[in-house]
Amino acid sequence: PTCHRGTPTCFDGAAPAQPWLNELEALIARRAEADAATSYVARLLAAPAARRAQKVGEEGVEVALAAATGDRESLRSEAADLVFHLLVLLRGADLSLADVVGELARRHATR
Repeated sequence: PTCHRGTPTCFDGAAPAQPWLNELEALIARRAEADAATSYVARLLAAPAARRAQKVGEEGVEVALAAATGDRESLRSEAADLVFHLLVLLRGADLSLADVVGELARRHATR
């Protein structure tokens, strides 16, 4: 058990994210400390929050377009880009994927 309740997770049996997403968040955190001249993540995090929001918006539109056209390969690729940029956006706002999953769990519990 890893939860204070003695359960495997604090999310009623649902893992908060795929292990790779946790690794990706850790990688983003490490790259946040890198030189912005050599790291795309560091550049995004050094930019104003509006730039990170713009990237999430762009990727969201690309996901929607891929879904609308039925292009599964493009949808998979663009969805990966969206998740990546969302994680960077969250990092810049001092939030994590676990915060988002916790919010989803809270909403589920109130229904």
